[in-house]
Amino acid sequence: MHNYLSCHPHLLVLGDLMIDHYLWGKTERISPEAPVPVVDVSQESEVLGGAGNVVNNLVALGAQVRVASVIGPDENGVRLRRMLDGLGVESSMLIEEPGRRTTRKSRVIASHQQVIRFDSETRQPITPRSEDRLLELLEEAMGEIDTLLISDYGKGVLSERLTQGAIRLARERGVRVMVDPKGRDYSKYRGATAITPNKKEASEATGIPIVDEASLRQAGFRLKEELGLERAIVTLSEEGMAIFGEEMRIIPTVAREVYDVTGAGDTVIATLGFVRACGGEIDEAARIANAAAAVVVGKLGSATATWEEILAYEASLHTSATDERIRSREEIAETVERLRQQGKKIVFTNGCFDILHLGHVKYLETARSFGDVLIVGLNSDASVRRLKGESRPVNPQYDRAYLLAALEAVDYVTIFDEETPYELLKRIRPDILVKGGDYEGKEVVGSDLAGEVRLVDFVEGRSTTKIIEKIGNQDERGGGRWVK
Repeated sequence: MHNYLSCHPHLLVLGDLMIDHYLWGKTERISPEAPVPVVDVSQESEVLGGAGNVVNNLVALGAQVRVASVIGPDENGVRLRRMLDGLGVESSMLIEEPGRRTTRKSRVIASHQQVIRFDSETRQPITPRSEDRLLELLEEAMGEIDTLLISDYGKGVLSERLTQGAIRLARERGVRVMVDPKGRDYSKYRGATAITPNKKEASEATGIPIVDEASLRQAGFRLKEELGLERAIVTLSEEGMAIFGEEMRIIPTVAREVYDVTGAGDTVIATLGFVRACGGEIDEAARIANAAAAVVVGKLGSATATWEEILAYEASLHTSATDERIRSREEIAETVERLRQQGKKIVFTNGCFDILHLGHVKYLETARSFGDVLIVGLNSDASVRRLKGESRPVNPQYDRAYLLAALEAVDYVTIFDEETPYELLKRIRPDILVKGGDYEGKEVVGSDLAGEVRLVDFVEGRSTTKIIEKIGNQDERGGGRWVK
């Protein structure tokens, strides 16, 4: 896979461009005016959506991208062009059609839930004049691209005449055509190289309810044969994808946590197109696309997957779930950013946690009860030695981190090397900082970086020092010894 890091193929995306607009916040009350939630908006963002999300994914992978579409002569169209320019994507193949509105979807997200969506758009087919102009531009571009990706969101750009014309132009020049389809009638995609519906879409397009492997096989080969495809590729969500060429092959996947499936199809077709354009075989392209899709469904909202994230995800498949909860300083910063977008209340505490005992567990359970996510900062071995002396820690940092991460109360563990977690707290800036009750009346390091500080009393008589003393006393009496 590492060869793809230096590959920068030229791909052209044809389809329905739009703007995905998000209002992020949280809701804690019902409006007195009507039985609806009141959302306190804390953040607002805009990203390219529809075929634009395919563009986003291709840029994230390192492709050279051009985009062709029809938009409206409106403010949203101007903003869309600016967003493409910001990505370094050429927008000269965008046609403005009088009377058409550029699609903008606004979503209100509160506490990880989409509350409502409202759309501003035109869904009528584009005019013959727009079709003619796009076909002229596509014909000029065909000699400069490796692959044509068609992303259909059913907003009227991909009329039958335009779609068939684009496929014909591409096939005449030996350019691969991959389609992410929409609707029930797939006849306009006839002659494409490959098509990538999900299982539900494939069922609707063929009229075959896909309920088992036999019906999946029947639907997949019907698509391939009736549309004259080189391959039909049916995505199967967490089960991976089925490839229909000379035979049916299922390429499995494993997704960790699924937050939002928005845009997973965009990621699949972008990754498949990229890998194939770089010379990768279809099975390898499917495996990588599965990994990329697993990355994006772990994020909220339309999202992309970089090669670094894909490689990290594939590496994670060979580690335990507990290992996945141990994060580096850079990883925990990214995790916190994602959690904030979901409206999660973040709790942080820290310590050496040398020999895990009842007092530790009860302390952490109490800390976790203050919010939605508990992050534990763990002193590294070097840090513990500076604080406690050369004889400590008893257990090395990975062992300590793993045991903490295995606790139900702990969501993430991250190791820091300094004597205090202040630099780490700069990245996390938790809503609640938790310390032991012995800090009563004392200054708590990082209190200026947290929303509030809460003190939790330790369980009396339970401490690592007392456990070590007890073991030492047993050794002196001949009652025990360290087992290595």
